[in-house]
Amino acid sequence: MLFLADFDYLEVYSTSNHALMAIFFPLFGIFTSFILIYYLSSLNRSNIFLALFFLCCNLIVLVYYGLHFTKDLFWEGVCFVHWLPLSYLLGPFLYYYVKSTLSENNKLEKWDWMHLLPAVFIIFNCLPFTTLPFDQKASIAHEIVNVTENYTLHFNFVSFEFILLSRSAHLLAYSVFSIIYFFRHAHKVYKTHGTRSSNHGILTKWMLLLCGIQIVIAVNSIGHMSTLYDIKFSIFGIPSYQIFTEKYYFGICGAGFFLQNIFLFLFPKILYGNVSYTIEKGKDSIIDDIKSNLPKKIKDVSVTEDIEKIIEKYLSTIPYISRDFSLSQMSFDLKIPERFLSNYFNKELKITFSEWRKNLRIDHVCRMIEQGESKNLTIEAIATNAGFASRSKFIDAFKERKGVTPSAFIKSIVTQ
Repeated sequence: MLFLADFDYLEVYSTSNHALMAIFFPLFGIFTSFILIYYLSSLNRSNIFLALFFLCCNLIVLVYYGLHFTKDLFWEGVCFVHWLPLSYLLGPFLYYYVKSTLSENNKLEKWDWMHLLPAVFIIFNCLPFTTLPFDQKASIAHEIVNVTENYTLHFNFVSFEFILLSRSAHLLAYSVFSIIYFFRHAHKVYKTHGTRSSNHGILTKWMLLLCGIQIVIAVNSIGHMSTLYDIKFSIFGIPSYQIFTEKYYFGICGAGFFLQNIFLFLFPKILYGNVSYTIEKGKDSIIDDIKSNLPKKIKDVSVTEDIEKIIEKYLSTIPYISRDFSLSQMSFDLKIPERFLSNYFNKELKITFSEWRKNLRIDHVCRMIEQGESKNLTIEAIATNAGFASRSKFIDAFKERKGVTPSAFIKSIVTQ
């Protein structure tokens, strides 16, 4: 009896943990989506579609949580059927993200919006249920999810069973098509320019990972739904109902949606929108490219304001004395894609960002010494205040820039 009591406790504890994970994981993903939309979309417009894709994915997970873990009539009534159109937005948003990433100006064609029609169709199709009184909807949802598990609702045009099966097939088709579209574009670029984009490697890994996760989720969902409707088949001699169990279904889908949230942070250049599939251009077009990709807020300040003036204004805040100052940070602050800034330094200024930053720091130190603001500071303190990681790196950089050590420079100023 004691053993059975312990077992029941462990089962409740496990269910409780699953419920906590089921709500924590999608909330984390939704938080990530808002970061992409509100803070990083200005760096790369394709981030908007990536954010919308992640948002839909995590809202779907929350819907499953409301249906299968809350055991509450209110949440079952809210989550049941109403959110089905989200499943038909996953594929289009994934495709939009891939296409806008590959496009030089991150723009879509007018006909691309036709991909949203299936989601609109599902909205109208489900009206016979969604327009019912809420109490009636909640009662139907509770009975289907917790009692009968018989998904035989009838809508305007197609049945509930068809929607549950087709939504996974819809995502599978878009995921496969997005991968094919990516590699066809990469091949076209190579054939046209005789070279691949410098971001080919990282984008290939990310696209395969992102689309691959959707393929696994879609295949798993199709398999599970087929068992619900008694569609029998075998894989390597193993019956489908033994492979696509409810436990594995929720586990694989939940893990897939959560892992893609985590993997996004393992690709910081993707997260910050600093990657696109473009071939570097000649220096004459770099400034024009930067201007064309500036946010409207910056463009509207002055029509004649160019990149040099924008950077000059930015440098007045002395951001370079921070040890964490980087090209990514500058890109984020100015809302200019990192690749354009990098091209500007390399092609226009004929200098790398690291060298440019080092020179700014040394010149800053010289001004401080000449103005007597570093009189009582040690060499190590001066180096730290200027953003250098160590005393030795500061001395080497100073000597390379000025031809003398910091100590010798200070003495020359004092004796004047």
